[in-house]
Amino acid sequence: MTHTPNSAHVSALAADLAPTGVLRASVNLGNPVLAQGTPEAPSGITVDLAREIGARLGLPVELLCFDAARKSFEAMADGRADLCFLAVDPARETEVAFTAPYVVIEGVYAVPLGSGLTTVEEVDAPGVRIGVKQGSAYDLFLSRSLAHATVVRGAEGVDTFREEGLEVGAGIRRPMTSYVREHPGVRLIEGRFMEIRQAVGTTVGRAPETVAFLRSTVEELKANGFVADSLRRAGQDAGLLAPPAAA
Repeated sequence: MTHTPNSAHVSALAADLAPTGVLRASVNLGNPVLAQGTPEAPSGITVDLAREIGARLGLPVELLCFDAARKSFEAMADGRADLCFLAVDPARETEVAFTAPYVVIEGVYAVPLGSGLTTVEEVDAPGVRIGVKQGSAYDLFLSRSLAHATVVRGAEGVDTFREEGLEVGAGIRRPMTSYVREHPGVRLIEGRFMEIRQAVGTTVGRAPETVAFLRSTVEELKANGFVADSLRRAGQDAGLLAPPAAA
């Protein structure tokens, strides 16, 4: 079943979502699961989604590429972007109206090989410092949820972990797994500390019909194989596909 609206409705949606006549989409190249390539030639699931949404609305697409989710969010909040691809988080929902997630990514911890920390729960303890990427979904989550451990922010969580000799580094599973493989003195703690729900978003001031269009489009693209196929083409695990949204 297609959710593409009629031509008059398309025009109204396009005018509301992209008042400049160009759909400006902020893309976070700092998350290798969602986007790859360079600012001049980006690729990946978020790029494919932006172009598909633009095509359905008859809009040209401008990709605004950033190296961190924080910067992508700021582009939305400042009115420089019409569409974003960010993790759903209460700290962002004051500015962004989200769809249901299209991808779910695990947040995991890395520790030195000789660390006594063996479980996710043990990390939240006095004296434990956790390196995170500033403004990332897991920075927001850990800053809000940790009771005893301390968050240390930097350009990249694992770099901050290594350079400052911290007890723990936080990140998303696939790049963290690669990091551990390349650094024999580091291991992952089994399990995850959070599920990062990646969704499409636009500014909260959009018309309800526009947000509903984005939500239904994302559900359709999850159901018809578009998202899974895009993930596979980018060399990502199609198992990251989020389940259907609750009715």
